[in-house]
Amino acid sequence: MSMTRFSADEIYELAEQIERNGAAFYRKAALGFEDAPTKDMLDDLAVMEDEHGKIFRELREKLTKKDRAASIFDPDNQAVLYLQAMAGGYVFDTRVEPADVLTGEESLEKVLRYAIGLERDSIAFYVGLKQATPEKWGRDKIEWIIGEEIGHVNTLSAKLAGIR
Repeated sequence: MSMTRFSADEIYELAEQIERNGAAFYRKAALGFEDAPTKDMLDDLAVMEDEHGKIFRELREKLTKKDRAASIFDPDNQAVLYLQAMAGGYVFDTRVEPADVLTGEESLEKVLRYAIGLERDSIAFYVGLKQATPEKWGRDKIEWIIGEEIGHVNTLSAKLAGIR
């Protein structure tokens, strides 16, 4: 297996794309529902994903030229292999826009289950990213975003439990 190295810039760019995809998904999903609480919840999640994307963009902008090109620190190659699997679409495919799976005819249960899956995939990616990120590149911000994404799973799960 050929080894792919990831620069901090590439990883943060991928994280930004994950967040853009999530925001687009929630916005499109909100259009499929009439009731205000559901629309508001989905729109609120979109705004939070926008905020996460902004954080990753800011982290990219703060990288020095040297850091921007540097490979992530991964002495055992575990995080690189994991991120390679993520980026290659083996865990989830960031090249597929989640909003494209929505027709507007989905049940709330189907939207919630899909969204929970997206959030879990994001959490898994960010945990691997945090492991490979030096403190100076914003590990604490990645940890904060992981907590936010866990909160999204809780919000979506509570909504799902309420419709059963």
